[in-house]
Amino acid sequence: MERPAWAPQGIDISVPSVSRMYDFYLGGSHNFEVDREAARKAMEFMPGLPKIMQANRAFMRRAVRYALGEGISQFLDIGSGIPTFGNVHEVAQGIDPAARVAYVDHDPVAVAHSQAVLEGNSGAVIATADLRRPQEIRDNPEISELLDLDRPVALLLVAVLHFIEDSDDPQTAVAELRDILAPGSLIVITHASYEGVPLTKEEAGGAVGVYKNIRNPLVMRSRDEVSRFFDGYEMVAPGLVAMPNWRPDSPVVQANEDPYAFSGFAGVGRKA
Repeated sequence: MERPAWAPQGIDISVPSVSRMYDFYLGGSHNFEVDREAARKAMEFMPGLPKIMQANRAFMRRAVRYALGEGISQFLDIGSGIPTFGNVHEVAQGIDPAARVAYVDHDPVAVAHSQAVLEGNSGAVIATADLRRPQEIRDNPEISELLDLDRPVALLLVAVLHFIEDSDDPQTAVAELRDILAPGSLIVITHASYEGVPLTKEEAGGAVGVYKNIRNPLVMRSRDEVSRFFDGYEMVAPGLVAMPNWRPDSPVVQANEDPYAFSGFAGVGRKA
């Protein structure tokens, strides 16, 4: 397999990557046949996966606009993946050119491509760190130089927590990140769940099995389990809901959504 210029040396491009699969679902070009094959296999069980990812991205854009409307112009996006069209810095800086965005990922492909995309953008950086080790994020000099953590920040944990197994204690990691943030900060979360998926749990479980087989287990949590990640925050209306139901751009758009778009949960919380 020929290695493209954007794929960093030292990674095994014969192994599927969750970041590149997500890029494929969104119609991006930074993925390999091995990623497409795994994604298509998951779609055999859950054909609406691309629609779920599109709804996830649309919610993220609305949440970024909400944060800016609340006077927050600093964004910490953890598990940011490969920056496809309409990512956080494009939305935020399109509204407020002074907005600052720190992306964080532990996937070398995502980091390498983000570096290329962000070159020359003094208001955005990509840092290598792992959500499971919040101290890496807290102590990262690139993040601390860009973001003023004494002022409110919008912390984005979009489509990432469901890749953290319970044995890695994501609840504690999220709490440690909360303690880093200034009062008035926001947390933005989306999370996969069997709830809302227009399939039986057994049918949807086939797609979950594909991720397990590529050693990236997808943890489907209940609404109550997802709500615990908001401990210490006051939920912003309308609370923890299906992605299209969180402050839709218009009722018409919401009504016309594919049933798969209502899979899983999304919410925003504010730190007191």
